[in-house]
Amino acid sequence: MIKAILLAAGQSKRLNGQNKLMKKFKNKPLINHSLIALIKSKVKKIIIVLGYQNKELKKIIKNNKKNIFVINNKFRLGISSSIKVGLKKISKKDKGFIIVQSDMPFIKSSIINKIHNSILKKNKIVHVLKYKKKIGNPIGFNIKVLNKFKKIKGDIGAKYIVKRLKSNTNYIEVRSKKIFKDIDKISDFSR
Repeated sequence: MIKAILLAAGQSKRLNGQNKLMKKFKNKPLINHSLIALIKSKVKKIIIVLGYQNKELKKIIKNNKKNIFVINNKFRLGISSSIKVGLKKISKKDKGFIIVQSDMPFIKSSIINKIHNSILKKNKIVHVLKYKKKIGNPIGFNIKVLNKFKKIKGDIGAKYIVKRLKSNTNYIEVRSKKIFKDIDKISDFSR
């Protein structure tokens, strides 16, 4: 089984106290864009890591039988703490997992499926999207990499692991860098 870890615990510091994941982007809460792509994809379970304003955020998240909610009470320690909380729901029996940012509304289920298929079919540990020379999220991992995540700390995410395992990475070419776009500032919401 391949699961997804949807990181949704951050504090949206650049939005002056507003939780960007609850803010509407193209007529729906920002978090639901990446979540719907995951729901429509081949991943079997979606581990949604909540932290900052978790009760309010949970109320607006699209319900689905794939969803598994976990709370990161240490979300102030950075993205690595959320990844570690999500990884607790990954079993050694799983084939792999995909780490997804919840502020990336241009991710489509077809892109998630490319990563999913790469994990199943390619004999590599890391499965990363690439546009020209730029790599980006979401990123897929074979279950063999699980222990490498124990060492990450602070605001270090999945790209750190990618850099360390370049020689064991399958690069999945994409046609547009738009899918790498995340929403960070108020001005991003009007695009």
